[in-house]
Amino acid sequence: MNQQPPFRIYRQPELKASSLVVGWTEDAGRLGPRVIDYLNRELGGEEFGEIEPTDFFPLSSVSVESDVAQFPESKFYSCAAKGLVTFKSSAPRFEWHRFLQSVLDVAEHYCHATEVYAIGGMVTMGPHTIPRELLGVANCAEMKGVLGQYSLATPLDYETPPDQKPTFNSFLLWVAMRRGLPGAGLWVPVPFYLAAADDPQAWRKMIDFLDRRLGLGIDLTHLDAEVARQNEMLAQLRSGSSDIDSCISKLESNQTPSDEENENLVREVQHLFSRRR
Repeated sequence: MNQQPPFRIYRQPELKASSLVVGWTEDAGRLGPRVIDYLNRELGGEEFGEIEPTDFFPLSSVSVESDVAQFPESKFYSCAAKGLVTFKSSAPRFEWHRFLQSVLDVAEHYCHATEVYAIGGMVTMGPHTIPRELLGVANCAEMKGVLGQYSLATPLDYETPPDQKPTFNSFLLWVAMRRGLPGAGLWVPVPFYLAAADDPQAWRKMIDFLDRRLGLGIDLTHLDAEVARQNEMLAQLRSGSSDIDSCISKLESNQTPSDEENENLVREVQHLFSRRR
């Protein structure tokens, strides 16, 4: 007896070929969900399917808001005019391989995907005042050649250290490689004190690459304004606190602040963003 696929397709996207961009909800600087939401908003992305959560998430992942259960969501969106498919989800707790196979089943069988980009933020000790970099790894020689045409910050060869578990994006690239699907993992470093908040500079770096690579024609004006607003808020925080200014100055000069200084910086930035919201 054949097992039913764990996904539902509401409608067939009108795509002859597409590129898949995958972002995870729990991400440093909220890069993954913010980038996916921005692409969908700017390009008119329409939801067309989802992966059912039952087999992949524990009951403890279900939150309750206003007496309504909030189940983890794993949604597919299509931007037909640009040949783009986006997928936004929490990372599953169980059956990683089956979950990722399902993501690629939908992308290839329903959207004719020819490549996949797994995006994310990575926590760094660098300050927010330095330009963001884009780091990338490829799962095949073809994609390595593609990424080589762009100004990435690091060499494109990478292996997970023997004592560490592969990242979820690395696992996705491996699954794609086994299917003969070219893929790239793309990361932007996010300052540690923005990891639990927002980092529009990181979002912009990622979106700019995807825009150039995929020919999306995205207007970044609104995002530039968001970057300027955040920089102004952080500048005001520095000017109002000598401790905060001293800590960020140390980061800018490659010095190592104390744990107490770092904790204070994180606390004050979180307080700043909570007031803004």
